[in-house]
Amino acid sequence: MKTALVIGATGLVGKALLDQLLVEEEFDQVKIFTRRDAGFKHKKLVQHLIDFDDPESWEHLVKGDVLFSALGTTRKKAGGKKAQYLVDYTYQYRFAAAAAGNSVGTMVLVSSAGASLKSPFFYSRMKAELEKDVKVLGFDPLVIIRPGPLEGPREENRPGEKIGIAVTRFAAKAGIAKKYRPIHADIVARAMINATKKPMQETSVFELQEVFDLADTF
Repeated sequence: MKTALVIGATGLVGKALLDQLLVEEEFDQVKIFTRRDAGFKHKKLVQHLIDFDDPESWEHLVKGDVLFSALGTTRKKAGGKKAQYLVDYTYQYRFAAAAAGNSVGTMVLVSSAGASLKSPFFYSRMKAELEKDVKVLGFDPLVIIRPGPLEGPREENRPGEKIGIAVTRFAAKAGIAKKYRPIHADIVARAMINATKKPMQETSVFELQEVFDLADTF
């Protein structure tokens, strides 16, 4: 039996992941680390309310078998690039470093399609930077999931994102950029869990269609 550690449990993918982990037989305990009470109750669930800016107060709690990292925000919600970087890169990296320091063996990271240090887009460069830096922390394996546009129930309204998903879905149906079709958060979550059930290389990256395929593995 395993203990799962989850950051980002209140987000789109994180919620889907938590729902599935709580009924997953291979995990007998699920620890989530949040800034506010997530309102979840379950016999397998342990919730730690933490201040991500004060790692010394929570690093000792980051102990288990698998770290699932699905933390993230938007530039608009965060209030700018600097604030988004703090959440998407700094908090995730600090937590991953704490997990590695406490001998957590496996990390499953939700990144993004198009992540590249050479990308002209800030978001894609930021995701690639995080991927690069967690690779040297010593996880074995480190699994990186790079999904396309995400679908699912969100708390906040994102009209621009909805338009983008609609355009991408239309292009996929028309046979244009089919591999970039939208993916539901439930599928991403299933792929994340399935990644812990099969032998992996030291670092394994799953892109777009490969995420769908991984979700269908078991």
